[in-house]
Amino acid sequence: MDLTPYLEGLRTDLAAAAAPGGPEITRAAELLSHSLEPSARLALLEALSDATAEITTRLADATVEVRLRGREADLVVTRIAADEPAPPAAPPPPPAPPEGGDLARLTLRMPEALKTHVERIAAAEGISVNSWLVRAVAAAASHGAPAAPPPGHRSARRVTGFFQA
Repeated sequence: MDLTPYLEGLRTDLAAAAAPGGPEITRAAELLSHSLEPSARLALLEALSDATAEITTRLADATVEVRLRGREADLVVTRIAADEPAPPAAPPPPPAPPEGGDLARLTLRMPEALKTHVERIAAAEGISVNSWLVRAVAAAASHGAPAAPPPGHRSARRVTGFFQA
């Protein structure tokens, strides 16, 4: 998928909006559009990536990925073979907290696609999202889940490639 037509459309719209301001404003809009192109391209790629993540959560037998090839983004759909092993069963629920135990409120931010996925799983199990999240956190904590990395720690995930502005 070539993103250039979308960026050209944005550039054309900016030029049309600047035209009534005269030649100086038009020139400033042209310079601005060239400066903003890398950011706009990145924003389009992020939108494509978010869309593929959401689509993947809604497909039972396929995954969707964005692959970058030069300045183009390719959308790749991969079918999941039926003979792949099923995901592991959910761990047993942890013991209930003692009655009268203190409760704390926590605000959790997550991608919309993940939220939808969690809601679907909780509904399938017949429990609330809150109960499902409490159970998942308790299970992770009781299984010795790794702590957050110390400040300044670099992730093992790497992004490689090049960018040309």
